[in-house]
Amino acid sequence: MTRNESRIKSSATQTIENPDPERARPRLTTLILLSALAVLPVNIILPSLPKIAAAFHADFALVNLSVAGFSFVTAFLEAIGGALSDRFGRRPVVLASLSIFIVASIGCVLAPNIGIFLLFRMMQACIGPCYSVALVVIKETSDEREAASKFGYLAMGWALAPMVGPLFGGTLDELFGWQSIFVVLAVLGMAAFVLSTRELKGSRAPSSGMSRNYLASYGLLLRSTRFWAYTLCMACSMGVLYIFLGGAPLTVGDTFGGSSAMLGFYMGLVPAGFILGSYLAGRYASKFPLGAVLVIARLLTCIGLAFGLALSLTGMTQIWALFGPCIFIGLGNGLTMPAANSGAMSVRSDMVGTAAGLAAAMRIAGGALIGSIAGLFLARSATIHTLFTLMLISALLALLAALWAAVVEKPR
Repeated sequence: MTRNESRIKSSATQTIENPDPERARPRLTTLILLSALAVLPVNIILPSLPKIAAAFHADFALVNLSVAGFSFVTAFLEAIGGALSDRFGRRPVVLASLSIFIVASIGCVLAPNIGIFLLFRMMQACIGPCYSVALVVIKETSDEREAASKFGYLAMGWALAPMVGPLFGGTLDELFGWQSIFVVLAVLGMAAFVLSTRELKGSRAPSSGMSRNYLASYGLLLRSTRFWAYTLCMACSMGVLYIFLGGAPLTVGDTFGGSSAMLGFYMGLVPAGFILGSYLAGRYASKFPLGAVLVIARLLTCIGLAFGLALSLTGMTQIWALFGPCIFIGLGNGLTMPAANSGAMSVRSDMVGTAAGLAAAMRIAGGALIGSIAGLFLARSATIHTLFTLMLISALLALLAALWAAVVEKPR
C-alpha cells in the first residue's frame, strides 16, 4: 500500500470515527416530530368534515377530497421530495416543506370558499417528504443495522400520530371550532421549523452523481432487484392493512350494533400492534440481518391471519376471535417497515433520498391498489373468512418478497 493510499484510508477512518461537527446528528426526538407531523394532517380533520362542509355550504363528497386528495398528493410529493433532497440537500427540503406547510395551514383558516380551502389543503401535503428526509438523515448518520433500529422508534411516532389525530382534532373542534385544528398544525410546523433550523446543520451537499436527471435516477433504482424486493415487501404489507381498514367495517360492522365507537376501538388494535412492532424493531433490529427481520415479521403476520381464518371457518364470531389475530397485522408491519426502509435506502449510496421518496410513493400506491382490488371481492362476498383470506394472500405475497430480500442480501 502506498503512502498516499494509507493517508486516504486513515482520513476516511478518521471521518467515520470523528464526524464533522457540522454533520452532527440531530436529536431523534426532532426527527420523530418531523415524521409524526408528516402524517398527522391526513386524518386529524376527519371529525370536522361535516362542519367544514356546512361552513362553506359545500357538498360533503367535495369536502372529502381534503382527505383522499391529500393522500394522493402526498404520495407524489414523497417521490419528488426525496430526489430534491439528494440534489439540494436535506435541510433546504425540510425547511421549504415546513414553510409551505405553515403558510398552507394559515390559508386553510382564512379561506373564503371551498375552492381556496382545498387548494391550501393540498399545499399542506408538502409536509409529506419530511418523513422520507428524516429516514435519510438517520441512514446517513448510522450504520445499516443501527439505522433499522432507529427507524423503529421513528415509526412509533409515525403510527401514533394518525391514531390520536382524530381524537385530538375532534377535541379541538368541540372546544374552539374546526379552524383551531389548522392553527395548531401551523404552530407545530413552526416548532418543527425552529428545531430543524438549529439541528439539521449537516445537510448533505449535492453529490456529483446527481448531475443525472431525475428520471434516470428513478430508472437506476427500478433496475435494482434489491430495491424491488424491499419495496414490494412494504407495498404488500401495507396492502394487508388497507384490506383490513376497508373490509372490517363492511364485514363486522353489524357485530357492534351500529356503534362506531366500539368498532373504532377494536380497529385501533392494529395501530397498537404497529407501535409494539416498531418498539421491538427499535430495541432488537440492530442485532439481526435485515432479511431475517423481514422474514420473521412476515411469518408472524401470516401465522396470525391463518389462525384468524381457521377460527372464522369454524364459525367463531366472538369479538376477540375476529380482531385478536389482526393485531399481528400491525405487529408484522411495525417490524417490517424499519428494516425494509433501511434496505431500500442502501441500494445506492448516492441516491439515498431518491430511494426513500420513491419507496414511500410505491408503498402507498401499491398498498392502495391491493386494497382496491380486495374491495371488489369484498363487495361480492362481505364475509369474515373472505376478509381473512384476502389479507392472508397479501401477507403471503409480502412473505415471498421478504424471502427474496433475504436471498439477494446474502451476497453482501
